[in-house]
Parts: sequence; structure tokens; C-alpha cells
Amino acid sequence: MTKGIYTIALLFASNTFMTIAWYGHLRFKDISFLKNAGLITTIFISWGIALLEYSLMIPANKLGTNYNGGPFNMWQLKLIQEVVSISVFVIFTLCFFKTEELRLNHLIGSVFLLAAIYFFFKK
Repeated sequence: MTKGIYTIALLFASNTFMTIAWYGHLRFKDISFLKNAGLITTIFISWGIALLEYSLMIPANKLGTNYNGGPFNMWQLKLIQEVVSISVFVIFTLCFFKTEELRLNHLIGSVFLLAAIYFFFKK
């Protein structure tokens, strides 16, 4: 089970960088030295952050998959990745984009994700 815990921890770290790379640039206007960053600069900064994401995602997948002795099959690994991604996104959005709010439909969608987890892991 240790491989499973390491896999999930790496996925959380990886998805944190992914979310910052994909959405963090929307807050550049609040950072003085990035306020006037153009599209090309923004792309290169995001690529640099995404490199960190891939540096964690690849080991997570290699460690977690049952093809390499890990505890998860491909279906389970992908679903874990998606749930982690959405969880990180929700936290990021609520912390850094104060105008966004968590609504009932988001919570209902999360319940369906939990149901998906149940069925993906059901023997």
C-alpha cells in the first residue's frame, strides 16, 4: 500500500503544478514583474511549471500502475488522477479566485465522482 500512498502524494504535487501552469497566469496582473507579460512569456513560464508537473506525474504513473508492480490498474490510476486534479482545482480556485464560489451543483458532481470511484474499484 506504500506505493499507492506515494502515487497519490505525487499526483497531488503534480496536479498542483499543473493547475498553477494552466490557471496561475490568470493572476499575473497581480504580480508586479509579470503584470505586462505577453502571451509568449506566459506560455514559456507555464511550460516551465508544466515541466515540474511532468517530472512528478511520470514517476507517479510508473510507481502506481500494476504493470510495474503498483497497486492500481490503468482505469483506477486515471480515475484517481482525475479526482485529485479536480480536488486541487477546487482548492486553488477557492483560494486564488475569490469571485468564484462552490455551489450545490459542484457538490452533487463530487458525489457522482465518489460513486465513480466506488465502481472503478469494485471487484
